[in-house]
Amino acid sequence: MRYCRDMHGYGQTPPRAAWPDDARVAVQFVLNYEEGGENCVLHGDAASEAFLSEIVGAAQWPGQRHWNMESIYEYGARAGFWRLHRLLTERNVPVTVYGVATALKRSPAQVAAMIEAGWEIASHGLKWVEHKDMKPEEEREAIAEAIRLHTLVTGERPRGWYTGRCSVNTVDLVAEAGGFDYISDTYADDLPYWYEHDGRQQLIIPYTLDANDMRFATPQGFNSGDQFFTYLKDSFDALYAEGKAGSPKMMSIGLHCRLMGRPGRVMALARFIHYIQSHEKVWIPRRVDIAEHWARTHPPQPLADRPSQMSEEAFVQHFGDIFEHSPWIARRAWADELSPANDTAIGLAAALTFQFRAASDEQRLGVLVAHPDLAGKLAQAKRLTASSTDEQASAGLDALTDEERARFTDLNERYVRKFGFPFIIAVRDNTKSSILAAFEKRIAHDRDAEFATACKQVERIGLLRLKALLPA
Repeated sequence: MRYCRDMHGYGQTPPRAAWPDDARVAVQFVLNYEEGGENCVLHGDAASEAFLSEIVGAAQWPGQRHWNMESIYEYGARAGFWRLHRLLTERNVPVTVYGVATALKRSPAQVAAMIEAGWEIASHGLKWVEHKDMKPEEEREAIAEAIRLHTLVTGERPRGWYTGRCSVNTVDLVAEAGGFDYISDTYADDLPYWYEHDGRQQLIIPYTLDANDMRFATPQGFNSGDQFFTYLKDSFDALYAEGKAGSPKMMSIGLHCRLMGRPGRVMALARFIHYIQSHEKVWIPRRVDIAEHWARTHPPQPLADRPSQMSEEAFVQHFGDIFEHSPWIARRAWADELSPANDTAIGLAAALTFQFRAASDEQRLGVLVAHPDLAGKLAQAKRLTASSTDEQASAGLDALTDEERARFTDLNERYVRKFGFPFIIAVRDNTKSSILAAFEKRIAHDRDAEFATACKQVERIGLLRLKALLPA
């Protein structure tokens, strides 16, 4: 069974973004242009709009026009857009527009101003409506029509995509449509990442719902420009510090013409722009600029060798001996649940160890018994697995003196006679002398304590073997 969600991502050590001019953070401004594309019976929709306006908690009016809601959206197009356009162009801030295709078609002057300013116009879908209940074929048609209409209105096919009110199928359907430098319908990271669908890899540039003026229109949100500014500043300061420490990230900021375009809010945006422009090593790109940089600097890597993508046969072949001569553990792990979180040494060790711990005492005893004696007869006959051979050699157990070999033989025989399984220790964590010291100490344990200790060592050996094969 496969779990499709990726809960690991880049993990503890994300890649170095290597932004241009060694920037410590990339700050990206998005202006959502939705006015004229929202739910409205004039547009053939079943009800009025109820989302992201000054009317908090608004409900749709089935079959009716909502005059107040319509006029709030109209404010965004008529006044808010131009206020933001003046501010952003005067401050030389590059912008990505998320443009709803039908809204763009109804706003020729605004589109012309976007193009003249050199702003990127990405697709925000055909209409500003919910997609969650759309059947895949219906949504596929809407995506195709959005691309067609966007191209006719702007003169260029969109290179980026963000639906916003998306379905569980949206990212896959847009990736299938092809031709996009990036998709932004996720909020999963502070850096771009590659997403695999149907054997192809699509760049994802995550968006934001927290550093977003939409929170002026939600019950738990911003009540004043000062709150918005403070939140943006704190976000920037945290990311700037991480970048200064060697781990640059990306900060997305979401704006809406009808929200941030109000005079009571726009000055907070102006203060924030002044704040970040007063810092050195800050890159302010369009999203398509980020996409080009990431594809060039961090191209997609092959998927075939990732454990979560392997067939059962390949998985067992690769990892069946991580727990010595016990391929049933790998087989059970493959059949249980694997995801991208298991594509690292730590992640796959967790999956295999889970199956080992879930097994009966008799089954775990079988794993212990499958391990060879240290410096024993199998080693002398060169009949160890490749992993055991390398491990024993790492501590010099393949080059013992006659006296040392006799001591190991005596300890092995006494240990097995007492406990019924061989002495097991993670050799790569030890030296010859520390192994002998542990041998002498543990042979005094009772069987229950030593069984538990041996099992812990088996788990540790598995992790160390995986670290030699996979990223940490």
